[in-house]
Amino acid sequence: MAVPPALSRTAAELATQPACWRRAVEAVPNTDGLPRPGERVAVTGCGTSWFMAQAYAALREAAGQGETDAFAASEFPTARRYDRVVAITRSGTTTEVLDLLGTLRGTTPLLALTADPATPVRDAADALAVLDWADEESVVQTRFATTALALLRSALPGGVDAVRRAADEAAAAVAEPLPGAVLSASQWTFLGCGWAYGVAQEAALKMREAAGAWTEAYPAMEYRHGPVAIAGAGRVTWAFGPVPDGLQNAVTAAGGTFVHAPSDPLAELVRAQRVAVAVAEARDLDPDRPRGLTRSVVLGA
Repeated sequence: MAVPPALSRTAAELATQPACWRRAVEAVPNTDGLPRPGERVAVTGCGTSWFMAQAYAALREAAGQGETDAFAASEFPTARRYDRVVAITRSGTTTEVLDLLGTLRGTTPLLALTADPATPVRDAADALAVLDWADEESVVQTRFATTALALLRSALPGGVDAVRRAADEAAAAVAEPLPGAVLSASQWTFLGCGWAYGVAQEAALKMREAAGAWTEAYPAMEYRHGPVAIAGAGRVTWAFGPVPDGLQNAVTAAGGTFVHAPSDPLAELVRAQRVAVAVAEARDLDPDRPRGLTRSVVLGA
């Protein structure tokens, strides 16, 4: 009898996300430096962390907690004044994040969410939220980034219940079979409204990182302003969160496959992560060690 292939590290780690999110809910009361209602806040990071920052910024504003912006660390407008800056950095060593925190130190309260407290970010921020129990061995980020978002979201009004529901839905997403049309596609476009747009960006990044796939991401209402021209046979349009009227018809009329589930966008991201791993393996790629990527981008190293 043939021996089944070993589960990739990425696949094993992404399957633990429901438990990680539930633990994040419990960690909120003991987390110092979280944004306070009414503060003007900026959230920053690089790559996956930036997309989680985008999602949190939209969630916080929608919850009426105050103006919240999100920037890639390399594009942060340091001349702007904020009441607090939140940085998401799994490794705690990313050059752009450390440079930014060094620039802002002493002028703005700084909170960093990290998986490794024994790194330079420990001294760069005023407050540290350590999610070492969500750290990862895989280069491709899954559970740390979503757990960071789960913690920040849990601190918002209604966030605890929302994250717990998302964890339950994610547990189902880990176990459900993946649609064949999604696995065999040649191109994937991810869409989202509001905070789900950041999640859609992250879904597209996971496909690019793990599988070297042709993927794109757009705000859902922008899709028909040009990008819909990509839709066609063998291509997937995957929507997170609420779907604008007529969107599905536009995709199917072009011969494309439309994917949408009513589950929480964070839970739906877990399904997209699973697809990224499956497509990578089908292409004889190692999802744990993507081509050209490292766990942290340290410039000059």
